[in-house]
Amino acid sequence: MWAKYRAGDIDESEVSTVEGALATTSGTCMVMGTASTMACMAEALGLMLPGGATPPSPTGARLRHATETGRRAAELAHNPVTPSQILDRAGFLNAIRVLAAIGGSTNAIVHLLAVARRAKVDITLRDFDLVAAQTPLLLDLKPSGSGYMEDFDQAGGLPTLMKELAPLLDLEHIGISGKSLGNELLDVAPPQPWQSTIRTLGKPLGPVGALAVLSGTLAPDGAVIKTSAATQALMQHTGPAIVFESSDDVAARIDDPDLVVTADHVLVLRNSGPVGAGMPESGSMAIPRKLAELGVTDMVRVSDARMSGTSYGTVVLHCAPESAVGGPLALVRDGDLIRLDVAARRIDLLVDDVELEARRLNITRKPSAARGWLRLYQDHVLQADTGADMDFL
Repeated sequence: MWAKYRAGDIDESEVSTVEGALATTSGTCMVMGTASTMACMAEALGLMLPGGATPPSPTGARLRHATETGRRAAELAHNPVTPSQILDRAGFLNAIRVLAAIGGSTNAIVHLLAVARRAKVDITLRDFDLVAAQTPLLLDLKPSGSGYMEDFDQAGGLPTLMKELAPLLDLEHIGISGKSLGNELLDVAPPQPWQSTIRTLGKPLGPVGALAVLSGTLAPDGAVIKTSAATQALMQHTGPAIVFESSDDVAARIDDPDLVVTADHVLVLRNSGPVGAGMPESGSMAIPRKLAELGVTDMVRVSDARMSGTSYGTVVLHCAPESAVGGPLALVRDGDLIRLDVAARRIDLLVDDVELEARRLNITRKPSAARGWLRLYQDHVLQADTGADMDFL
């Protein structure tokens, strides 16, 4: 919708009308945004009672789940099941598999890495790539599909999806209910033929690999891309870079009529990682207006930032190490060729090593804050590939 507005296909009144129809109640985004994704992650990890991730906010189902949660909390006061008992490697691998099957937000990758680190569970970016590469996309929900969270809930919610995924899950994992996942799923019906929101392993919505982890000369420690919301034709692409130094720089120049840009260019945003800017959701840069008006709906975009789970596009995110700590993004110049090859799991800057070393000598690092919380944060925040948490926690 926003892309159509920027292209001039719809006006502000039409945007307002659509917003009023989509966001009609309290609660999270009605698509598989980050909040909806993390609700699914909490349920998949076993930290939430089954069936709690999907009911719309103002419904009886939500109230009933809240009541059952309170009852279970009272029981746990006498017979505890602790987070340390639930948060094991099997639980995280189950959650990662669910993340791939629902085409969930890339933000969940950072969050799960951080939670696993706090729980002292060995989970890495490689686990995400390996699990996703074995897991088809089963959920027809925006931005990877066409449906909404209410459709997901009416189709059976996460329990029904996990029932279909059961052959790929660790069914011995114990959740907050005190039961194994296998026992929880015994009485859950598989996806029913009357609905098309939750697909089957035999007839998935999309192939395996809804999420992919990349590496290469532009992201030696890793980067991520949500392939289920990307353009297939751009999965292998080489184009010249246009570099933006910050979100403000994007806002100032992206729609400049004098910006020399084509659909083949690769938009690069730097200084937007954990240290540089707190890792905002600015990675899904807008398509330049003059291209949008010509019908361009997607371009390859690369950054050390995050993006909203609601976003669509061929967007490479979380490049590590980030530019603010001297990562390769800091070396990119306008016109440099960047090659994306998702099948090969590569994102590369096609500039020779001698030139890159010469550029590195001329990098001026922005100084850290002099004192206070910002100094503490900048000195101790981890990179995206390890969860962007504080190193002393």
